[in-house]
Amino acid sequence: MTKVEVYTKFYCPYCVRAMELLNSKGVEPVEYDVTMGGPKKTEMVERSGGRMTMPQIFINDRHIGGCDDLVALDRAGGLDPLLAN
Repeated sequence: MTKVEVYTKFYCPYCVRAMELLNSKGVEPVEYDVTMGGPKKTEMVERSGGRMTMPQIFINDRHIGGCDDLVALDRAGGLDPLLAN
């Protein structure tokens, strides 16, 4: 089963868009709300190579990037194969 993780923050339109795209693919990602910082935000920054913006998306522990990266991956036809694994 494909593991999808998304680090989000409250009132983030990019987070909403990314979650909607994943949900439209039938995926229910694990969502980590890092609005208030804390250990999960530190984890996100470490896993993403220092990125601080939200969302940060991981599929099977592979860093995809943010919302724009996810949308570009989908448009290029690369998202569905990742989600099928």
